[in-house]
Amino acid sequence: MKEGMIAEVVALTGHNGDRIEGYSARPTAAEPVGSVVVLHHAPGLDFWCKEVVRRFAECGYAALAPNLYHRRGPGHWAEVAAAARAEGLGKAMPNDQVMGDIAGATDYVKSQPGSNGKAGVIGFCSGGRQAFLAACDVPALDAAVDCWGGSIVPQAPDPTKPNAPSRGVIHRAPDMSAPLLGIFGNDDTNPDPTQVDDIERELTRLGKDFEFHRYDGAGHGFFATDHPHYQQAQAVDGWKKVFAFFDVHLQSDAS
Repeated sequence: MKEGMIAEVVALTGHNGDRIEGYSARPTAAEPVGSVVVLHHAPGLDFWCKEVVRRFAECGYAALAPNLYHRRGPGHWAEVAAAARAEGLGKAMPNDQVMGDIAGATDYVKSQPGSNGKAGVIGFCSGGRQAFLAACDVPALDAAVDCWGGSIVPQAPDPTKPNAPSRGVIHRAPDMSAPLLGIFGNDDTNPDPTQVDDIERELTRLGKDFEFHRYDGAGHGFFATDHPHYQQAQAVDGWKKVFAFFDVHLQSDAS
């Protein structure tokens, strides 16, 4: 980071014109920069997700994490997230609502004075699934990163997780227009390696622009430093892959 950053809570226009809250960080550098929309994981817009937003700013990107649980507020992020999860993510965050919020966040970051006109999306866990879908549904995006997004392929109902989405989104893959990076742990169970194989096979069949990286000894959430599954060596390499991908797709001027 050559200079400083500005981090703040902002209001943006989401799905159906709803005003929602987001956490934003941007470098104070004078030159135009690429932007990243950060999609929080199922626990919500927590301390680690805000740290991710600041990490992008420190590395020269403007970043914004829309609070996809905002409509279940107001309140502390953990209480709002708990209310959304108790209702069921499919009801609290239907796909069309989330895609509208991502489109609004993308418009917001691209409209800022310091934007170079490029914007990508990265998501973790449920946010990874949403990033995959956004690559198919939000044409303003220039790149997408799915970090261990589950339920992309259809899942058998799990009686221990009655609120988890079971219908996949892989059927939307023909509409994918943004290059996709996938980061997965081989010890994960959703998606497990067989499911990642299925996704890779379908994207290959469709001729999509994508690259997947898989890590032995890593399970779900292995980037999150406050998560019991954090794996330092795999996370360090995974972040290198993320920034190399975004550097290619987001750091050039829109012209």
